[in-house]
Amino acid sequence: MYHTWMRYFTPGPAHHRLGLACLGVGLQYGELPTVGPRTLDHHVAVVISAGGGWFQGPDGRRQKVTAPALIWLVPGVPHHYGPDPGWDECFVDFTGPATATYTELGYIEPDRPVVPLSDAAGARATVGRIARAARRGNPLLEVETGAAVHELLVVLRRARSDTAPDGHQVLQALARDAFKPLSVAEHAALHGMTPAELRAAVRRGAGCSPKDYLLGIRLGRAKELLAATELPVAAVARRVGYDDPAYFSRLFNRRVGMAPVRFRAQQGRTVPGGWSNRIPDPDDPPMIERPPDP
Repeated sequence: MYHTWMRYFTPGPAHHRLGLACLGVGLQYGELPTVGPRTLDHHVAVVISAGGGWFQGPDGRRQKVTAPALIWLVPGVPHHYGPDPGWDECFVDFTGPATATYTELGYIEPDRPVVPLSDAAGARATVGRIARAARRGNPLLEVETGAAVHELLVVLRRARSDTAPDGHQVLQALARDAFKPLSVAEHAALHGMTPAELRAAVRRGAGCSPKDYLLGIRLGRAKELLAATELPVAAVARRVGYDDPAYFSRLFNRRVGMAPVRFRAQQGRTVPGGWSNRIPDPDDPPMIERPPDP
């Protein structure tokens, strides 16, 4: 015996242009029937939160599925799966042009259809919000569920069981040392890794190269300094790890689309009392609290 609940949607062209469109959502548990063999024209994320079973891809090889786990179903790829004897699952069907970018960044993994998770609670909570938004007559349904698919991909990425051992620790260390004038090879040596091993770890953890990961952190900090202080551009460059201000300006212009001085002119704010050289620590953001009632 099994229990199932599901809803399906038909978003319009404008909703597809938001990047991701939710096509359906479901929650099921028990001795569910086998799925497939079949081939879909859209993506599905199937989250197994309890129990186990099997998955079979186009190569005909059966893989064991043990909760908590994620099954990726991608367009054009035959698949066949089922619980043995039963499991708890929730699923989300989705499509849209952003799927290509999420795949490039490693959030969707066509080559790894069965992904062990450290925890399924976050994913189930997000799917639950999609299910609640799916009530009939909700005028925000397509936008609300589409936005939740973006969130689901982030939650699933964070819940991958292989992320913490070599992904988060390396990324945290890189972020800590991001403003030191070190090459990728020097960063790798600090962690007892070869440059190739570092590239693989960062690609798994952040979906990009170490150089791009460090550049994003450095330029983000540079924007904060440009917007909130009157430090010269050369001083900003040195603070974020670049001894050559001209090189920093070229990098900034290429990634941001404008020169540092223009960014400052657009974002800078003149406040009573003048500028401040004290920038809030990104790891200790200010709290916005409601003032006490008189």
